[in-house]
Formats: sequence, C-alpha cells, structure tokens
Amino acid sequence: MLEVGCGEGYGTALLAAAAGQVVGVDYDALTVAHAQRSYPRAAFVRANLAALPVRDSSVDVVATLQVIEHVWNHPQFVRECRRVLRPGGLLLVTTPNRLTFSPGLDAPVNPFHTHEFTTAELTELLAGDGFAIDAVFGVHAGPRLVELDARHGGSFVAAQLARPPEQWDAGLGQDVAAVAVSDFPVLAADVHRADESLDLVVVARRLV
Repeated sequence: MLEVGCGEGYGTALLAAAAGQVVGVDYDALTVAHAQRSYPRAAFVRANLAALPVRDSSVDVVATLQVIEHVWNHPQFVRECRRVLRPGGLLLVTTPNRLTFSPGLDAPVNPFHTHEFTTAELTELLAGDGFAIDAVFGVHAGPRLVELDARHGGSFVAAQLARPPEQWDAGLGQDVAAVAVSDFPVLAADVHRADESLDLVVVARRLV
C-alpha cells in the first residue's frame, strides 16, 4: 500500500495496522524525517508526488488523503497514481467538498488549495483517467458538532480561527479537545447527498 502525500505520518501508521506493507511518500524532507522517527511500523520516502519512485503496476492500494486539492496538475497526479497501481488496484481519495468548504467563492478559502472539487468534478476526473468509481461517501458533521456551532456563535470552526489556540478561552479549548471520530459520520452517497458533506471520499478501481 502507498500513501501519497503522507504529511506528518500518523495516517500512514494507522494504515500500517491493517495493511501488510505501507509506504508513505511526501515532498518535504523535514516532514519525512519526522515520520521516520515517529512511526517505525511504516516506511517513508521523500519524493515528488508527480514522479513517484515506484514501479509500474506494483501497488495494490494507493491512498491520497486531503492532498489532491494542493497539487497543481490534477490529471497528471491522477495518472501517476494510476501508473503505480496494478490493474484492478484501488485508489482512495479524500478531499474537502468545495460546496461546503468554500461556498459561493471563486477561489478556495484556503490559500494553499489550488482547486477544491465537487463530487461530480472529482468522479469525472478519475473516470477520465482510467478509473471506475466503486463508491462515493461524504464525511458529515454529527449532531454534537451542530450543537457546538450554536454554542460558539454559529460556527465552531470560525471560533477556532478567530484567534490563535493560546488565546482560546477555556470552554473553546475543552470543546476542541473533546471532538472525536464519532462526531463525523461517513455516509454513502446513496444514503445522504455527498454535496452536503464536509469532505468527499471516493474509492476508484484502476481499469486495465
């Protein structure tokens, strides 16, 4: 298994608990060095994400989590992920949903995002570069996060961004620390509209 754009490495380490072999790839040398020190169960390599140091058709699964919105050439990035996958291999892509992350804006609200996708845009990109879409999910805000929005003036996220963490009041700090994975239900697109989700999750399969 390959994680493309592994960042700090904690996700790669979690994947290593389930996969037989996992390699995390990132461009930043300091980040890769940190990951190598911190997560010995996985392997980490520094490389250009547009030119992966991996043989053609040699990987069963490629995961790229919250990465595609940062790269400049999206078709090239998808083709490189496809190149290293064996025929029938799986690509897991997660990314912020543009419709909820930067609603109504011409450019992403995050200055480090080159482009944010809708469900249709992401699935069309993958299908156009040799993938069949196996499943689409949305990551949603659970009831407790809705309550936290109301508690913090209408937007829990805006309350966190309004000042640096060291200036948060005790109540905000406690609420942030209490957020758990269970607060973000992941729902299949045919159960709940993915366009209303916070993040998109697409599982695609490389065609021959």
